[in-house]
Amino acid sequence: MIRKHSATLHGHRTSFSLEDEFWAELKTIAASRSMPLAALISEIDDHRPPDSNLSSALRLHVLAWAKDGSGRSPVSDGMHENKGLKPVA
Repeated sequence: MIRKHSATLHGHRTSFSLEDEFWAELKTIAASRSMPLAALISEIDDHRPPDSNLSSALRLHVLAWAKDGSGRSPVSDGMHENKGLKPVA
């Protein structure tokens, strides 16, 4: 089920919608990094592309975390950045 969540990021209230499974994984990621969930959400928000929305950025973070399998943070490791790779035509 998709649920609406609220957070305060840099002093501004915002809301986003996430499936329960993504929300649970974000909690797991935050716990594994010994950080508050709000801090993780803020970190993801700070590193998302300006033309993306927060809900999508959170889902992509969870996906990158699950695919990586190493327990590293996709944000702090720069996995959200374009590493100079070009799309295959």
